[in-house]
Amino acid sequence: MDHITRINPLIEVLKSSPRRVNKIILQKEEGHRPLGTIVGLAKEAHVPYLFLPRAVMDKMAPHHQGVIAVLAPKEFATLEDILRGAGEKPLLVLLDEIEDPQNLGAILRSAECAGVDGVILPERRSAGLTETVLEVSAGALEHLKVARVTNLVQAMERLKEKGIWIVGAESGGDGFFWEFDYTQPAAIVLGSEGKGIRPLVRKTCDRVLSIPMGGKINSLNVAAAASVFFFEAARQRTGNRGSGLKIQDI
Repeated sequence: MDHITRINPLIEVLKSSPRRVNKIILQKEEGHRPLGTIVGLAKEAHVPYLFLPRAVMDKMAPHHQGVIAVLAPKEFATLEDILRGAGEKPLLVLLDEIEDPQNLGAILRSAECAGVDGVILPERRSAGLTETVLEVSAGALEHLKVARVTNLVQAMERLKEKGIWIVGAESGGDGFFWEFDYTQPAAIVLGSEGKGIRPLVRKTCDRVLSIPMGGKINSLNVAAAASVFFFEAARQRTGNRGSGLKIQDI
């Protein structure tokens, strides 16, 4: 993964290609006045940043200038980019604080295979588009638009204004995953494995649907649950015939 550890090059990237920046780590102690410029540019571009002690940063990059920026292997899209390219009946995915890059990569792989038009992540408390995510996605990241938004609930409200139905995937829902018409414009929301979908995000969903469990384990890994929802949507959208879908090699 690419890093920038010098102030001036980072300022130039934030001005020219801010959507390539996953996050910025800044030195907590006083000493680098240009960091104020970086914070301002990061806020303007909605790039996450945090402050760490110099001793910690020295271990990460010994010759840093008070800043370490982590670059993504691919630029983030915007929500409007996704909507413009999605057609009349988009199928979207919103991920509520999925912090494990392995899970994110696996979800992106399933999403691309199922024909999802775009994935939306919150700016904070979410895995970024790292090399691990790229590798686990098996190249799917190259073909899938991923947007980063400041507020997931506001993004959901924006999708509703566009006529897109929001379906939350979580246990204890008001029905099962197949009890929804995914042939209409739809967005599927998945929460973190530890906490699930946050209460306000869940409240904003139009439906919350579950996967019935028949064994002694009462939940699936979030990436596995995502696949169940994505391919039910794909099945419905191809009229049960699989038209447009390829056969999976086992």
